[in-house]
Amino acid sequence: MQAFIDLQGLSGALYRFRLSPNGQTDSPMAGNYALVVPEGSTVVAIGSTNDLRLATAEWKRALVKHSDVQLYTRLNVSSSARDAEQVDLASHYKLRSNRLPV
Repeated sequence: MQAFIDLQGLSGALYRFRLSPNGQTDSPMAGNYALVVPEGSTVVAIGSTNDLRLATAEWKRALVKHSDVQLYTRLNVSSSARDAEQVDLASHYKLRSNRLPV
C-alpha cells in the first residue's frame, strides 16, 4: 500500500494523491479523489468535491464491486483548478467525472 501515488492526466501532467487509510478522511477541505485497486494500480473512479469527507461514501460503494479498493485524495481548494484536474484525469483514464455535492 503506497502512501502517495502520482496519476497522469490526458495532458501528461502528474497529480500527487495521498492515501486515506481505511477509506476515511477527516478533511472538510475541497479536493479531488481517486479510487484505486492496488492490483495493477487500476483507477476505477475519479471525482471532486467541496468536502473530501464525502469521498468515503464513494469508497464504500466501490467496495461492493471491488473487494480491495483504496481511497486517495488531493487537496485543491480552487474550484477552477480542481475542475480542470478532474477533466484531465477522467479523460486519461476514460472514466466518468464524478462531482459530489457539498
